[in-house]
Amino acid sequence: MLFGRRQRSIEKLLVVEDEPLVAFDTEYLLSDNGFTVVATVDRVADAVRLIEGGVAIDLILVDVNLADGSGIDVARAAATRGMPVLFVTGACPVEAETVAIGCLTKPYTQRDLLGSIGAIEMQVEGKPPPRVPGGLRLFGAGPAATGLT
Repeated sequence: MLFGRRQRSIEKLLVVEDEPLVAFDTEYLLSDNGFTVVATVDRVADAVRLIEGGVAIDLILVDVNLADGSGIDVARAAATRGMPVLFVTGACPVEAETVAIGCLTKPYTQRDLLGSIGAIEMQVEGKPPPRVPGGLRLFGAGPAATGLT
């Protein structure tokens, strides 16, 4: 298609969020914008089970502070599978740079979340993002964090 949308390299997302309203809004926003939400979970154990179970995931959106543990544990499991992680949290942890591709500070707008996914998509494809949304920190990530192995 000459003027159609370009093919996305990030289509399937896992949402790990223990605040029900935030989880619902995020899932709705992503689905409404053509992404596939493979699952929305609120526990570290459930997220790790999906990651280790071989479910196809292009990007994981994870809060750091979860009811049953830390999103850092989710990111570590994802890194072993070469899945990129975007932390969506009020305070980006120091070790985030070692296990994630970026960190988006809460509260964020819908536009900033979608823009962050677009910027990460550009980075994963090896291209510099033309614009980085407010509240997003992209890390100079290695292969595990970018999904490029």
